[in-house]
Amino acid sequence: MSEIFDGYERQYCELSANLSRKCTSVPALHGEEKKHKLTELKTGLDEADSLIRRMDLEARSLPPTQKATLLAKLREYKSDLNNLKRDVKKSASTDAAAARDDLLESGMADQANPTHDQRGRLLMSTERLNQSGERIKESKRTLLETEELGVSILQDLHSQRQTLLHAQNTLHGVDDNIGKSRRILNSMSRRMSRNKWIMGSIIGVLILAIILVIYVKVSR
Repeated sequence: MSEIFDGYERQYCELSANLSRKCTSVPALHGEEKKHKLTELKTGLDEADSLIRRMDLEARSLPPTQKATLLAKLREYKSDLNNLKRDVKKSASTDAAAARDDLLESGMADQANPTHDQRGRLLMSTERLNQSGERIKESKRTLLETEELGVSILQDLHSQRQTLLHAQNTLHGVDDNIGKSRRILNSMSRRMSRNKWIMGSIIGVLILAIILVIYVKVSR
């Protein structure tokens, strides 16, 4: 397993357990204390999202045998994070509804009908909220595109690494074959030299024998 993935996994498990405890305590809180707790939860969810993305990138950069196991585990963590997001969103929606009811009751207590200035301020606030929502959506879309690009780059790098390793293994095989061929040629060369000496020796002996036979015949 990857030590980097294991480190991210430990951080996520600790963070997830902490967020679950905080989310359970939210319904019992009120006012500013509840808002502060919700802010902490949203910050924690952003951090958990970041850890999930890092684990995903690390898992996709590993060999296929390890990648399949880690991605299956990662799907469980994503499901757990989505459940946490739903719980936090439900708590935030309840808190927002309560605040809206308080605001409406306060406004009705002041006067039955809103003034022109109040209506203008409400419209401006609504427009600003809509613009902020669009900017957040655009930022999320850009983040997702960047993440997908990073995953694609990592996959390409992993593929290129495998190609280089295969080429390196092929070169090692070629080097081994060249070494074997060189040893065979050297052995053949030594044998040829030895055969030449043997043939030369045989020819020399034969010449000496012929000379000796001629000498004997002439002497008689």
